[in-house]
Amino acid sequence: MTTKAAPRAADLEGISAIIADHSDLEGPLLPILHAVQASFGHVPAFAHAPIAEALNITRAELHGVVSFYHDFRDKPAGVHVVRICRAEACQAMGGAAMSEAVLAQLGLDWHGTTRDGRITVEPVYCLGLCACAPAAMVDGKAKGRATADAILLEVGA
Repeated sequence: MTTKAAPRAADLEGISAIIADHSDLEGPLLPILHAVQASFGHVPAFAHAPIAEALNITRAELHGVVSFYHDFRDKPAGVHVVRICRAEACQAMGGAAMSEAVLAQLGLDWHGTTRDGRITVEPVYCLGLCACAPAAMVDGKAKGRATADAILLEVGA
């Protein structure tokens, strides 16, 4: 049985500082989540309770927001993040086959990270490149007319 280590005091202090820095904003939840992810590389589970308590929302509401927006993740991403569009235009232009090829080559499912921690593959729903479908984003850079080979070459796979 694997047990998770308790969060360090410094991590909890960091969460408290982020909440304090953003609590005066109107609608502070998204800015807090972005700041937490920028600080930790993801939104760790131990951050949920203090955020929910500070904003007077339930953990279920917080989970709904974190899971709804594709920018937030619940575990650290790989060194390279590949996001592949799953919207209709990209699927119609070969996006399904392209994504299947990328996932198969890396031995991953959606939201998976390679064992060496180098590459994470995530689905997104529209990158705004419908005229250049299929679209992907590699390390924050949009790629139109993307191919599995080009994506894999770019991340060194």
